[in-house]
Amino acid sequence: MFQGKEVSVRLSEEADMVYQELNEIVGKEKLKGIDSSFHQTLLRSINRVRDLLKQNPFAGDQVSKRQIPPRYIQKFDVDNAWRIELADRWRLVYTITGNQIEIITFVMDIFDHRDYDKVFGYKH
Repeated sequence: MFQGKEVSVRLSEEADMVYQELNEIVGKEKLKGIDSSFHQTLLRSINRVRDLLKQNPFAGDQVSKRQIPPRYIQKFDVDNAWRIELADRWRLVYTITGNQIEIITFVMDIFDHRDYDKVFGYKH
C-alpha cells in the first residue's frame, strides 16, 4: 500500500525476458553449487528494487520529460519515466500509472549501463 492504494509492479515483455533469463541462470548456478555470482547479485538487486517499488513507487530518480526516449513514448505511451540503479551499474527503467484504486509501476527495461546510455542517447 502507498498512500492508501494497492501497488503492483508489472514487467514489460523485454524486462520479463531479462528477469526470467536471470532466474534460469541463477537456478543452474545453484544446482552446480555456486553460491555467489554476478547473476545472483543482480537478481537479488532486482528483487529488492521490486519490493522497494511496492512500498514507494517514487523511489527512483525521475527522468525529465524531454529526456524520455521516444521508444518508450511510442511503445508504451508514457508521459513519465523513472530510473533506479541496480547492482553492477545496471538500471531499471519504469513508469507509474494508476487510478483511484491502485498504482501500477510498469518496468519497461532492465539493462546494463552501456545499453542504458544507448537508449537515453548519452555519449562517452
